[in-house]
Amino acid sequence: MFSLNRVHIIGYQTQPVELRQTPGGTSVVDLNLVVPYSFQSEKGEALSGRAFHTVTLWGSMADFAGQYVRPGAQIFIGGRLQTDSWEDQTTHEKRSKTKIVALDMILLDPKDGQQPTPEGAKLTLAAVNRADIVGNVTRDPEIRTTTGGKQVLTLGVATNDRWKERSTGETKERAEFHNVVIWGALAEEVGKIVRKGSRVFVSGRVQTRSWETQQGQKRTTTEIVADQCALLGVRNAAALETVETSAQRHVGRDRRGSGVPQESGTALTEAPSGAAVSSPDIPEIQYASEVKVEDLPF
Repeated sequence: MFSLNRVHIIGYQTQPVELRQTPGGTSVVDLNLVVPYSFQSEKGEALSGRAFHTVTLWGSMADFAGQYVRPGAQIFIGGRLQTDSWEDQTTHEKRSKTKIVALDMILLDPKDGQQPTPEGAKLTLAAVNRADIVGNVTRDPEIRTTTGGKQVLTLGVATNDRWKERSTGETKERAEFHNVVIWGALAEEVGKIVRKGSRVFVSGRVQTRSWETQQGQKRTTTEIVADQCALLGVRNAAALETVETSAQRHVGRDRRGSGVPQESGTALTEAPSGAAVSSPDIPEIQYASEVKVEDLPF
């Protein structure tokens, strides 16, 4: 099954870029981007703040960033979410951190520098923070009601990234597990319909929250705050009506073109209610990676 794991952000680099080399000679850079955001709450309040994202660049993209990216530079990043896990050597607790692995990077500043902020500009200064995933639900949704009476739902969604190693030609696969948070009426409907194993499309913004444990240790978690969640692989009455009408017209044209008289009231044979609609055997798309397995820091 195919899946999707893509993130698009526009942010500003917060510190000087440090270019590193792996033991295998591959360049790697970690960008630290701040993304200002604003959105409207369930109560209609205008909320704003700043989100911080770690973005890892590999190979020639890392070399380019090391040469041209400076603090304050505005950058577009297209990439995928990746969570690295490890065990704390002191406490032996399992730890994890989610970052963005860049697949595309565009420097957005003009050659003569950034322009001054236009007077009255608010909506047009909104930064981009968008995540889109297609995957399978890993557990039944958990829904609860806040003290203010709002519905909030948490959902786990798994995606798979598959690539071919450029050096060996070997196909590799990695599973990612995403935490999804949904609010309001959408949360209520998802809680009633979506179940473990359901295939869904989720779209929203990436958010990292921090808190402190009772032992005084800092912890963070990264999640997708979704404003869209679509159940996939199900019948849609509006779409089926259009498909059936188009198919009837196509059959009529074929019969007229072949000289076969068209019977009035000819109907299409429909699949039995509840029957699965088969799809053709689509070949998998492969892409080459500049990253060698032995260079990965996990």
